[in-house]
Amino acid sequence: MSKLTKYKFSDLYTMSSGISSKPEQAGHGYPFASFTTIFNNYFLPNSLPDLMNSTEKDQQMYSINKGDVFLTRTSETLDELGMSCVALQDYPRATYSGFVKRLRPIKPDLVNEKYIGFYLRSKFFRKAMNSNAIMTIRASLNEEIFSYLSLHLPDIKTQGEIAEFLFLLNSKIETNILINNELLSMTKAIYDYWFVQFEFPDNNNKPYKHNGGKMAWNDVIKREVPIGWELKNLSTVVSWISGAQPSKSTFKYEEQEGYVRFIQNRDYASNKYKTYIANGKNNKLCNEFDIMIDKYGDAGAVRFGLSGAYNVALSKIDVNITNGQEYVRNYLRSDSVLSYLKNACIASTRASLNSENLESLNILIPNENILQKFEIMNKDFIKKILINNKENQKLTELRDWLLPMLMNGQVKVN
Repeated sequence: MSKLTKYKFSDLYTMSSGISSKPEQAGHGYPFASFTTIFNNYFLPNSLPDLMNSTEKDQQMYSINKGDVFLTRTSETLDELGMSCVALQDYPRATYSGFVKRLRPIKPDLVNEKYIGFYLRSKFFRKAMNSNAIMTIRASLNEEIFSYLSLHLPDIKTQGEIAEFLFLLNSKIETNILINNELLSMTKAIYDYWFVQFEFPDNNNKPYKHNGGKMAWNDVIKREVPIGWELKNLSTVVSWISGAQPSKSTFKYEEQEGYVRFIQNRDYASNKYKTYIANGKNNKLCNEFDIMIDKYGDAGAVRFGLSGAYNVALSKIDVNITNGQEYVRNYLRSDSVLSYLKNACIASTRASLNSENLESLNILIPNENILQKFEIMNKDFIKKILINNKENQKLTELRDWLLPMLMNGQVKVN
């Protein structure tokens, strides 16, 4: 068993609040660590995805240095309070969100920054955080809670050995995520090239429009389209199948015989809150290839990758044309359609999507040969994404299982 030393969190770190910014400052200027970036990552990415127009004084006061720990300071639920993210490098001129707290190390020789990144996300520490948190209207992290929290750490050498091993697992998970994001970007780019610019491969495998493919004017969408392509109302091409919502009292939180995975919007981002319901005739079922769409929240967001019974916040889009599933999936993911669906949701009395929203959309139906080529190619992309997702699930489970065993010395890194 490894010897663990108990430290008061406040003896190892000082706590500071983030920048108070105005909406007009966002989206331009200098690197910025947002609440979303911190919440979704164990470690800050090498390049911060967001920008904030900050002053030199702001950048000094709200700086981000190697070893800094960031904790989300407010949340709707205790489970999402105090989610950590660690900086593994200095970020010149960067600032961080006012919705998080920065913990700057006082004694960096006692704490390995990679180790603390895993430790603060562990079930052990999350339990301690939740038991000390304040729950008013919203869960909130403050200086008082910080002063109550303790860390149980092995020696710095052991921390480093554990951290490097876990970091390898985490790097593989992040690589798979990057690959999946790239595959989704590729499908979107190919869809745009083939079905917006009409440069799909012709009979000679050359770009259709660029090489003189015949076009005809369409009065409805006010543009030329390939000859033979038919414009249809989307509602005639797909079926909208809304989800069902059993009573929460029937939920189970471990897999068991006679039960099926109950899919909610949040499950597409994380397997953290797995829920199961009894098999029944009222369940609405989907498989991992089905086109799913958010009705509430991030309305219009297109989902896939899970099998089970889905709830009322989701609908399944069944495609009624041969080899059309991947074409319709990418049509719904296109910028113009997604923008329309989001605006339609905002205009709704209940701020939600329904089947009537599809009746205002028209979709061009390509010839069967082009549909088949696109279907085969994009199905391969989807399969690769699903393989990576399943590998990530296993790697995540392995990482989370190993962490406490490595911490207390039941397992050692050779």
